[in-house]
Amino acid sequence: MPPRKVNPTSAGRRNMTVHDFSDITTSKPEKSLLLPIKSTGGRNNQGKLTVRHKGGGHKRAYRIIDFKRNKHGIPAVVKTVEYDPNRNARICLLQYADGEKRYILAPLGVKVGEAIMSGPAAEVKVGNALPLRSIPLGTMVHNVEMTPGKGGQMGRAAGIQIQVLAKEGKMCTLRLPSSEMRMVSLDCMATIGQLSNPDAKNIRIGKAGRSRWMGIKPANRGVTMNAIDHPHGGGEGKSPIGGKPQTPWGKPAMGYKTRRGKHNISDKFIVKRRVK
Repeated sequence: MPPRKVNPTSAGRRNMTVHDFSDITTSKPEKSLLLPIKSTGGRNNQGKLTVRHKGGGHKRAYRIIDFKRNKHGIPAVVKTVEYDPNRNARICLLQYADGEKRYILAPLGVKVGEAIMSGPAAEVKVGNALPLRSIPLGTMVHNVEMTPGKGGQMGRAAGIQIQVLAKEGKMCTLRLPSSEMRMVSLDCMATIGQLSNPDAKNIRIGKAGRSRWMGIKPANRGVTMNAIDHPHGGGEGKSPIGGKPQTPWGKPAMGYKTRRGKHNISDKFIVKRRVK
């Protein structure tokens, strides 16, 4: 469902939109699949601030998600479709025939009571997880593994879908939403269909306080700081940054390549880079 506008009872709510939540079937998560999350406030184990603009926010519990989908050949039934505070896609609770329960990322259109299965023998239908060698060309998938058995790493955000383009030898070529084309092994698992909640990108936060609920603190621009605090700072009145855009520590902030070269072994499988 599209985002819902709220009544403009204040300036902050005037431009705010919220999720419809009509696809959610329960508000109580499965207790056996919850873990506590300790808030770090952006600090490391020495108490030093290593990530800026983090802190506060609403208390959350982590839902253990089955990204591997390695329970092959055992049918499962969708029991609930739930909200997950740790991601923008919905999750659904599966109960397998042997009684085990697992959370998975909910595909778009999945309904309570549907049967879902994973493994090479599974049917090619929305929600089922299969190796890429068993998925027909042109199929849209999500939660795709980059290394067989490691668990899905690509295509995990709300509304995402990845297209299976070609198969050659032991490799499969995929087109990612960024228009990047890359190869992965045919033994990698992928889940059929588009991910749920495609309207997540259309949500308007509306007010600063809502960002604080999510644990995001305000970010000052460098040009508003003093010269001692930032390379962009200082000067009388409104001043241009002078020179190139930089981080607070003097590293280039635009056009500077940060990917690690020879250490990033997955780069050699990129067929076409994403469009800049």
